[in-house]
Order: sequence, then structure tokens, then C-alpha cells
Amino acid sequence: MYKIDLNCDLGESFGRYTLGLDEQVIPLITSANVACGYHASDPLVMDRTITLAKEAGIHVGAHPGYPDLQGFGRRNMDVSPAEAKAYTMYQLGALDAFCKSKGVKMQHVKPHGAMYNMAGKDYALAKGIAEAIYEYDKNLIVMALASGQLVQAARDVGLRVAREYFTDRAYEPDGSLVNRRKEGAMITDENEAIERTIRMVKEHKVRAVDGTDIELCAESVCVHGDGAKALEFVKKIRTAFEAEGITIAPLAEVV
Repeated sequence: MYKIDLNCDLGESFGRYTLGLDEQVIPLITSANVACGYHASDPLVMDRTITLAKEAGIHVGAHPGYPDLQGFGRRNMDVSPAEAKAYTMYQLGALDAFCKSKGVKMQHVKPHGAMYNMAGKDYALAKGIAEAIYEYDKNLIVMALASGQLVQAARDVGLRVAREYFTDRAYEPDGSLVNRRKEGAMITDENEAIERTIRMVKEHKVRAVDGTDIELCAESVCVHGDGAKALEFVKKIRTAFEAEGITIAPLAEVV
């Protein structure tokens, strides 16, 4: 039997600027990664997103990033492991305040953007992030790039790990994501994206950007909720999973 978590990055609106189709997407997923105010979001958006997740019965996770609102957290920053640890701890506390006020238990932590990608390649940075999570709540699950250093760092400090696969991203031969600035970084054909995802779930294989097959095993699949066709794509991938005998379940039931 195949079982997979379906996650989405949410709560990324800010002030009067709206990003994503949160209200429509949330009921269709099992895990919501909620921005914590550094790369996106604000207190009102965080409060509203936790409310929506609770109403839909969806599990909530923190989505901490670098302090870079203008760059949406996608610009690399030269930070020490200690700084990354402090940034992570700060954001976990901020989001958890809203969770606790509504009786919601935080399930997982998934770093965002540049922090996510850099932690995938830099063990020391990853260790700082993992230590913050463990010291805050050792029961939290770390969601990380399937082949990255954060997986190892999280396991080393004693945390559970959910390896993640991206439906709309191309992969390098080493298992890292193709840089968004490169041609072919995004999988724009929905049918191709779904076929690749089903193959990953069933065969643990993905075709890399150079045409070679790489091993990739993941417990969670990321769909994005901020594209023009986001809502229809999430519905489509759920239908495809059902047809292929793949059950969508929360992380706690998968890892």
C-alpha cells in the first residue's frame, strides 16, 4: 500500500497583498507549511491561516525562512549556524503562539527557500536549524529535501524526518533542485508533473534534468498554492493518486 503526505506552503500574504489560494487549497491537503513573518506573512495572516487549517482539520507546520521579505526568502544569505538556529527558534515561537491560542498542535517544520536549499548542502547550517527545532519541541517532524544534509542533521539530533518531493520542480543528478534561474527548472506540464510524482511514490525514481534516473524516496509531496492553476492541479493530483491506489495521509501516519 502506498501512502503519502500532501503539503503546501501557505500563509504567504502580507498586509494588503494577497498571495495564493489558501482558503480553497487547505481542505485538499494534509499538511500546511505556514510562513512565520520573515520571508512572508504578518501576524494577522498567520492568525487567519491557523484558523483555516483548524477548521479544515489540516495539520500545521512552521515554514521559517531568512529575514528577507523583499526577496521572498529566496536570496542566499551568509549566516552562521548560530544565526540560523536563532532565526528558526524565533519563528517557531511566533507561529506556535497562534497555534496554542487556537488549541492547535504544531506537527512539523519545513524551512523555506534559500534557507531550505542551503541547509540541503551545508551540514553545519542544517545542524543549527535542527538543534533549534529539537530544543523547541523534540516531537516536531522535520520536512526536508530528500537527498539533503538537513535529513542527516535532523536524524543526528534525534528528530523524525519527512523527506520531501516537489511536483513542479526539476532535479539535478545529485538530487538537489534545479536553480529557478535555469531553463527547465520548473515542470510546467501538469500531466508530466503528475506522472513523475506517481513514479517517485511507486518506484522511488525521478528523471533528472540531464536525463538520468536518480533514486529518490519521499514521505511528503509538495504542491504550490500560488500559481494560476494551483487549485485545479491539486484536485487533479488527488484524483490521480486515488486512481493509482496511493493514499493521502498526514505526516504522523507516514513517518
